Amino acid sequence: MFISPKTTVVASVLALCAGSALAQDYCAGAGTDGQWIGGSEAASDITSADNFREQMALVLSGNQHTSLFSLTGPTDVRIEAAGRGNGDPAFDLFDDNGDIVISDDDSGGNGAARAELSLDAGTYCLSMASYDGSPMTAFVRVGRAEHEALTTGLSDAATPSPEAVASGCADGRQLGVLDGPLAASGSANDSPFWRFTLATETPITISAANETADPVITLFDDQDDVLGENDDFAGLNSQLDFPEGLPAGDYCLQVAALDDNDAPIDVGVVVYDPQAAIAALYASGEAAPPMDGSVEIVDLGALTNRLRRDQQVTGTATWLSFNVSDPGLLLIEAIGAGGNVDPWIALYDDLGRQIEINDDAGGGLDSMIAVRVSSGGFLLAVKHLDAGPATVRVLMERYIPAP
Repeated sequence: MFISPKTTVVASVLALCAGSALAQDYCAGAGTDGQWIGGSEAASDITSADNFREQMALVLSGNQHTSLFSLTGPTDVRIEAAGRGNGDPAFDLFDDNGDIVISDDDSGGNGAARAELSLDAGTYCLSMASYDGSPMTAFVRVGRAEHEALTTGLSDAATPSPEAVASGCADGRQLGVLDGPLAASGSANDSPFWRFTLATETPITISAANETADPVITLFDDQDDVLGENDDFAGLNSQLDFPEGLPAGDYCLQVAALDDNDAPIDVGVVVYDPQAAIAALYASGEAAPPMDGSVEIVDLGALTNRLRRDQQVTGTATWLSFNVSDPGLLLIEAIGAGGNVDPWIALYDDLGRQIEINDDAGGGLDSMIAVRVSSGGFLLAVKHLDAGPATVRVLMERYIPAP
């Protein structure tokens, strides 16, 4: 998550004054500009709340909204974000230390985000943004399991009852003990649950891959408590990272499919690799690589006026670099060629700071970014969100203010 493609400022419709946390440094800075979801710190204690707490937020282009809530004891919570119209919210949940507890994009169904998990006492910061960086009005809701849900959730296959989880985990297929990479394959119908064991406390990465299936993964401990869940990490594939490590014990992974329940899904559990995690961010386009030759970057040179390039892309980001000599307006379009192509683009400056991202613009699948820039170098990530290679026409135009 994100937070993956989401940074900077936010305009919130509710609790602009009473709920402000501007003077505090919650979640190691992740809660800067956050608003208490109950309007005040005392009213945002979900452990003792008589009902859910909710905010409505206007998220401007490329920005995020941060809601703060607290727990006075261990609590099972449900966190949701639902956009109006075609809004596609995604969120990251940060703990007191600024570590991401969970991220989600589509687990609420119909483009909404949702997570249900057990949390310890503490202060939490929920950062929500539009998945494609476009402006969006959305509702954020935090409550306990007995409170009314904001979203429908995924299908029954993706959100089984506690009894079904216990039964499925007991009968799940064995991946083995993690003393080397664990890997297997099975469809959501044939292998909805997988079991594995950690002999010692270990940082791990769990993955489920097959974009045809569009897998969703949920990790449970040996008490059937949810430790994390993910829908879309790299394209339609899923991944969970636990860089701080999980204790020794038995674990159960539920694998569901949002599309094809009979498509084989490749499941893997490996020791978390920080370098691989950084490389995955570069490959997804969610972070800009250094310009030191470690990642292939196509140098387009100076953008003097207008540049058009047909680029073969896949679900892994292709990186293009260019520079502009004067401040002005930069217009970038990514247009799919030859059928059902869904391009995605992200623009960064030469220091790796994200400027803007876009998935769908103008009511179609093509992407567009229009932004004022200063002179300097820039990096553009281009990828295709659907499975398989595709051709994307990249158009860049530069407009300079009249004297």
